[in-house]
Amino acid sequence: MKLAVFEAAEWEHDACLRLEPKHQVRCTAERLTPALARKFADAEVVTTFIKSELTAAVIAELPDLKLIATRSTGYDHVDLAACARRDVAVCNVPDYGDPTVAEHAFALLLAVSRRIVEAAARTRAGDFGMEGLRGFDLAGRTIGVVGAGRIGRRVIQIARGFGMTAVATDAVTDAEAAQRLGFEYLSLPELLLRSDVVSLHVPGSTETRDLISDAEFAQMKPGSVLINTARGGVVSAAALVRALSSGRLAGAGLDVLSEEPLLREEAEIFRTDMPLPAERLRALVAANTLLRLPNVVVTPHIAYDTAEALGRILGTTLDNIEAFARGEPRNLVVRPGEAGGEGETRP
Repeated sequence: MKLAVFEAAEWEHDACLRLEPKHQVRCTAERLTPALARKFADAEVVTTFIKSELTAAVIAELPDLKLIATRSTGYDHVDLAACARRDVAVCNVPDYGDPTVAEHAFALLLAVSRRIVEAAARTRAGDFGMEGLRGFDLAGRTIGVVGAGRIGRRVIQIARGFGMTAVATDAVTDAEAAQRLGFEYLSLPELLLRSDVVSLHVPGSTETRDLISDAEFAQMKPGSVLINTARGGVVSAAALVRALSSGRLAGAGLDVLSEEPLLREEAEIFRTDMPLPAERLRALVAANTLLRLPNVVVTPHIAYDTAEALGRILGTTLDNIEAFARGEPRNLVVRPGEAGGEGETRP
């Protein structure tokens, strides 16, 4: 098959060559766009990361396309309906970073709880004063995990190690896991009411869009902390700004923001062929405001980014491609001719 690899780092390019000589492999560091797709029009397999938007327009430029192998767990950057109409299969990497993302969630939490970013910046500037840097203990506090899947359960394990009490909410409950890990299932309103820290680990989808907004922030404990390593759209950015500015929340640790593509490529705001609706512009302004608030720690969607996790991601992706070539497809989220759902929690 003819394989096109987009958003490929040099080490990924070298690893992808293991598919030769059975398959023709071309790699580029660029993200996939309709214009670039025309240069790879003969590709039968496309593999991208999350910065590429595989829209119907992109897919239309790839007439021979049979498989999209996303190098991520999430697939909300792929137009699944367009793939189903074209009989294009889509596969993902369902399991690569339970400890990776969970550890980053706690890195954000510790950065917020101990004012690490501000303290480090002051010290680097030669200011060893401690005024305004007082933190709070995690031991004895309650963490509420929204989405108790693989990553959420790893967060619970880590939290218990810190001496925290854990509660969780999920569409599907698992009594055995709750007993083994020592947590309690609650409804979302009950969890928000009881938690000192709320950590989000749910898929990005239409159902979870703005899952946490003004009404939910109003239910949270005064002085609580929000951690989001899921998807930016799960939280209303404007509502989060209000909750932080009013003092309702003590702080937030965010690895994801709504309108991430626009934050990365601000020139997209000014495209005349696809003017942005006012709602998206307001969300963009709110996201930029979050970047400047002193009680917010933001990282650039790197919760997945460790050497170990990246190795697992690429290894699984290449296995997915080889399995598809053998006629034994695996990790499919869309089978040819079949519509699928929306994306999961992480890259």
